[in-house]
Amino acid sequence: MKGIARRDFLKTAAAVASVAAVGSTASAFAADAAPSLAGVVYTKEQPGQWKGKEGTHAPQVKVEGGKVSIITSHPMSAEHFIVRHTLVLADGVVVGGKTFAATDKPESSFDLPKDYKGKICATSFCNLHDFWLTEAEV
Repeated sequence: MKGIARRDFLKTAAAVASVAAVGSTASAFAADAAPSLAGVVYTKEQPGQWKGKEGTHAPQVKVEGGKVSIITSHPMSAEHFIVRHTLVLADGVVVGGKTFAATDKPESSFDLPKDYKGKICATSFCNLHDFWLTEAEV
């Protein structure tokens, strides 16, 4: 049952990220800007209850040509690990996702659609410290 609940949370979190990606900025996740997202989506700028954890939970995004690399600088153990990365375009299209085991390195890469220009949202989900988002411009 635990695996089903986690999958349901990941689906919901991806949907939240997709909706948030459309026309938003990272500051939109501030409690005073979007109370409905406070405590659901965390960013480096708005870590909420996880202040101090942003360095190891907010995904780092690198864009080279048409490829996006996502790295979360997080130690991995059976008790505490990054579960998944997802890449979402500004219009809500999910480019791809990668699910990790506790023994994996939380690193992923995705190919952007040909000639894509605009905002991208990279997500990182920690089994203990929730759902994190980093936005970048291509």
